[in-house]
Amino acid sequence: MKGLDVAMIGAGFIARTHLPAWIALGARVRVFSIDGQAARLAEEFGITEAATLEEALDWATVVDICTPTATHRDIALAAFAVGADVLCEKPLALTPADALEMTYAAEKAGRQLYPGHVVRFFPAYVRLREAVDSGALGRVAVARFTRTGRYPTWSSWFADPALSGGIVTDQMLHDMDIARWLFGEVVTIHATQRGHLTAPAPEGAVATGSATLTHASGVISQVLGVWAPPATPFRYTFHVAGSNGTLTHDSLAHPSLRLIGKTGGEADGVPGGDFGEDPFATQLREFAAAFQGGPAPRVSALDGVAAVRIAAAARQSAATGRAVAVEDTSEQQLMEGSHR
Repeated sequence: MKGLDVAMIGAGFIARTHLPAWIALGARVRVFSIDGQAARLAEEFGITEAATLEEALDWATVVDICTPTATHRDIALAAFAVGADVLCEKPLALTPADALEMTYAAEKAGRQLYPGHVVRFFPAYVRLREAVDSGALGRVAVARFTRTGRYPTWSSWFADPALSGGIVTDQMLHDMDIARWLFGEVVTIHATQRGHLTAPAPEGAVATGSATLTHASGVISQVLGVWAPPATPFRYTFHVAGSNGTLTHDSLAHPSLRLIGKTGGEADGVPGGDFGEDPFATQLREFAAAFQGGPAPRVSALDGVAAVRIAAAARQSAATGRAVAVEDTSEQQLMEGSHR
């Protein structure tokens, strides 16, 4: 079985979130960062600091990219060039072209590439997926997803659309991916965004985005994202309505799911309570198994490409005020691109 020799590129919040899971999986980790934070992270977690990107990659079987979005493409291409598999934090890239190039490069090198779409591993969304797939909700008609957190003013690049894609790509992409995971390909999207949308963003800045997605299945989903003032608690919600009832979740109001049947009473079949393992640990365990020859995880490189395409269409819609068609993402397209 191939070992887990992990080059962690970046030493910020996401790197700190991933590290305990890698260590628990028995991985050897070497960290590199250009911001001077790698030494502190290495000392805190008892891992090794690499002096250069080349030193980190030369040693690795897996590269975990935890850097700002605009850097993802170049680091991934360098990783594939030395024969490493890649886990890349979401979004896979800033543009669909870069995301596709990363995917083609992985295919040509015979390596694996997975985007860090961790919301697919959150228990509430797993239960929602099970309810949709099992038919417990009947025919789904509409769905609404919200995500609220403080404006990420701790790093200046988040507020710069040229580096992060802004709230639509950096934050709302999570729920746009979930909507596609549940209801299938998105054919059109209409989006708006308001608030502080440029860098620098001062403390107390606020931004919000809204997108309405029309799926090929006929389902209509809405995604609302908020970057709020510092004291705002993190919160995510969903409300999915089908012919047999509705499924709702509010991360602040209740820790479990609540399925309401046609008669208005609570329906059976959706467990409540503590769902167990940390989603980041679940995600990395699933990716690690795939890297070591196990089954494919629940999210693929093409899922990452699709999410970037949806987000790009949403940004275009917000800029023009018009609905925008979303290009399909398919295995056939990947195969054609890999032979270019």
